[in-house]
Parts: sequence; structure tokens; C-alpha cells
Amino acid sequence: MKFNLSMFHKIQPAAASALIAALALLCQLPAAFAADNADEGKRAFAKCASCHQVGPSARAGFGPALNGIIGKRAGSSPDYRYSAAMKKSGIVWTEKSLAAFLKDPGAVVPDTKMRFYGISDEKEIAKLLAYLKNFP
Repeated sequence: MKFNLSMFHKIQPAAASALIAALALLCQLPAAFAADNADEGKRAFAKCASCHQVGPSARAGFGPALNGIIGKRAGSSPDYRYSAAMKKSGIVWTEKSLAAFLKDPGAVVPDTKMRFYGISDEKEIAKLLAYLKNFP
């Protein structure tokens, strides 16, 4: 079929409305997927919640609070006592560096205080990162 702008004049109002509605729904899909990832990330965070907190009342416990972790310098929260290795790591947490740390903490920061076996599932890590982004 040859594309011709004049063919749009032949679209009936009901069909045009349906087309606009379909396009509007398609535009909302990325946000819906992000919301799903964040919801699933909340479930993934349950593994972290025994040591870490997020949210308005988050405090350091066995681990530091994770509000605003993306973009933060590793070992910089004043209310938590980090290992010397974490303080000296020079890491600024990006999604990439945090994903690597979550996968194998000891490989990224040898002598870290974080005693965690890691998360091998990259999709689970992505969901967890989506969740953490909700707490700037």
C-alpha cells in the first residue's frame, strides 16, 4: 500500500478515537513496566530489609539506610560505621556498580562488612534497583 496523507481524511471519527486511545495506552506501557518492576523490587528488597531500611523514617541498622543510594559515594553516610575498605573504595554508586556489588559484594569491595551471598538473577537485581530509585 502506498502511503498517502489523504487517506487519513477517510478515517471515521470512531476509528480515529480508537486509534488515539490505543496510542495513549502504548505510551503508558513503560511506566506500567517500571511500576511492576518497583512492586517486584519491593519483594526482592525483603532480603535486604533485615539489615537495610528505605523510606522517610529509614535509619542505619546492621547496614546503612539506602535512601538516595544511586549517585552516592560508597561509605559516605555519616550515621553508619563502614569498613575501611568501603570508605577507601572510591565507588560512586551507579546502577552498574550497584548491580555488580549486589551480585558479588566481596568481589567489588574486598573486606566489606556486608555479609551477603549475592543475587545471581540479573532480573531480580534490576527490580531491586527500580525499587530503590523510589527513595531519592
